[in-house]
Amino acid sequence: MSRDITKLRNIGISAHIDSGKTTLTERILYYTGRIHTVHEVRGKDGVGATMDSMDLERERGITIASAATYCEWDGHPINIIDTPGHVDFTIEVERALRVLDGAVLVLCAVAGVQSQSMTVDRQMRRYKVPRLAFVNKCDRSGANPARVTEQLREKLRHNAAMMQIPLGLEHEHEGVVDLVRMKACRFTGELGDDLVWEEIPAALRLEAEARREEMLDAASMFSDELTEAILEGAVTEDLIHEAVRRGTVSRELTPVFMGSAYKNKGVQLLLDAVVRYLPDPTEVQNEALRLNAEGEPENFVLSNSDDDHVVALAFKLEDGAYGQLTYIRLYQGTLAKGDTIHNTRTGKRVKVGRLVRLHASQMEDILKAFAGDIVALFGVECASGDTFTGGETISVSNFHVPEPVISLAIVPTDNKAQSNLAKALARFTKEDPTFRTRTDDETGDTLIMGMGELHLEVYLERIRREYKAEVTAGQPKVSFREAITQRVNFDYTHRKQTGGSGQYGRICGYFEPNETGEFKFENKVIGGTVPTEYIPAVEKGFRSMLDKGAYIGYPVQGLTVVLEDGNSHAVDSSDQAFQAAARGAFRHHYKEGRPVALEPLMLVSVEGPTEFQGEILGTVMQRRGIIMGSTEDSGFVRVDAHVPLSEMFGYATVIRSSTQGKAEYSMEFARYSPAPAEVAERLAKAHAEKVAAGNK
Repeated sequence: MSRDITKLRNIGISAHIDSGKTTLTERILYYTGRIHTVHEVRGKDGVGATMDSMDLERERGITIASAATYCEWDGHPINIIDTPGHVDFTIEVERALRVLDGAVLVLCAVAGVQSQSMTVDRQMRRYKVPRLAFVNKCDRSGANPARVTEQLREKLRHNAAMMQIPLGLEHEHEGVVDLVRMKACRFTGELGDDLVWEEIPAALRLEAEARREEMLDAASMFSDELTEAILEGAVTEDLIHEAVRRGTVSRELTPVFMGSAYKNKGVQLLLDAVVRYLPDPTEVQNEALRLNAEGEPENFVLSNSDDDHVVALAFKLEDGAYGQLTYIRLYQGTLAKGDTIHNTRTGKRVKVGRLVRLHASQMEDILKAFAGDIVALFGVECASGDTFTGGETISVSNFHVPEPVISLAIVPTDNKAQSNLAKALARFTKEDPTFRTRTDDETGDTLIMGMGELHLEVYLERIRREYKAEVTAGQPKVSFREAITQRVNFDYTHRKQTGGSGQYGRICGYFEPNETGEFKFENKVIGGTVPTEYIPAVEKGFRSMLDKGAYIGYPVQGLTVVLEDGNSHAVDSSDQAFQAAARGAFRHHYKEGRPVALEPLMLVSVEGPTEFQGEILGTVMQRRGIIMGSTEDSGFVRVDAHVPLSEMFGYATVIRSSTQGKAEYSMEFARYSPAPAEVAERLAKAHAEKVAAGNK
């Protein structure tokens, strides 16, 4: 492949679940010559799409883990990451977008902008990723790309510009009209390999001219030359391409393309747009932190140059039969087989034994990788988010990791299963930062925690299949939280004399709630009444009490501790004594802050035919749902609501039976909110009984 970095494109394919991302990626691989036969996501041949290499993905017809591949189009190397649409696997999207330079936002021509489209768009904004929009499924009944473009403007606040209009819709969909060339393009041949360019049909001429005017208006905002050319009537294709590229790279314009990946229409023109409009690595500013001469961290911009020191980010891990596979994005420098690199988190140096380029589950050994490349290392021990360098102390900023909201107790059936389960959990927690595990102090059960029922269900199935560990699972449990609601003053002395030097530490201050949900510690001690060296011990003591509150036994959030005064002893004071003082102050005064139980509220979006609107609203209201809004469009309705997670178990079965299987829903964590009195009382009573039983 060419080493001109300006030709390289690192892109992601992202969308709401079931919008056709994996099908689109399959067609891209076919047209770029990476594969020679096409398989469908839920195909009858049982093979499944190339990018869905996991058996579970093929059976369920969904993408669970993001998959990387590479191809070449028109002399441009393209690295592609196909990401999951389901919100339970949102970490896969987060870490993919962190290392990509551009993205294709896929939208369904019938459903338009859906709940998960909004989540994915929010993630793209977080990582400042320029994107194109592809309106897929134009062959389906009810398809309306113009309406979807309008939703992009209204719901996602994009400056969306249609670069094409459809040449027929639904069963008559044959291709598109290119508004830059002002020609119609039909896709013929068995798999749409042959592009036939012809004059625009008379019936579409007026619409094409009107849409072209809109597109030129939008593009001219990014090019004075194009504006002049429009006024002089001398518009050229190159001027349009240059203006659209500027708008796209600056994230102020979203060009909209359309077609049907399943029916092999529009994909080649989308590939043309990817290499024409999305940025190369040199056009994206990636920053990192490094230590300056004084030892202070400072921001600096990564160069994307092959000649600089190596800086690479490990953004995804997989543990396979041959050891750990580490996906890395190389931001600068070159990396060759046999090189030694430095992990800035652990301080360890590791040797690159094997360097591979990925194509879904297949690998191709390479000798060297260059700036901008997305490749993988074999046999390198590290964690997701680690930075590798040539020896400098540099850290590339990590990606956002949401907190788990649901837990499940699992019990292995025998000793062999116990051993295999331990291996499985060690691997999965390393691979997926949103999947956590811990042991329940009271019952001794192993708890697995994740982002939703499907998330945990998939991991349970993988434990059984990949590790042959038979486990039984309990009922899912909600991750409640607790928080104080009013300020509490404390003055606590820890004193212990057991012969020889004792322990002494006195601390004074107050607790108060904060809105951030985080723990905050403030030192306002004046005059050294608590020696500076013991302040960290006080903070550590308070932090150690946050995992289990005294009210319902769940983690404490939104707590601010302010230390104002105290006392120490020249002989008996120590870190241990002041930690004990902090723990004692928390135990004695926490309940005076009138703690409340907090339950996770989920943003639930239910979509289905309008005729079932009443049933959809009814199922949500029965679950203590607060309706946030509903929209109707083309015979479909979408209801958005905040619903307690504890009420959502088993909802999939209920919504299917209520709507004859025609409605679907997605949910993601929204916020924590005070639980109803009866729920709080039940949790507090259960916790009190556990404590009483433990004290016997």
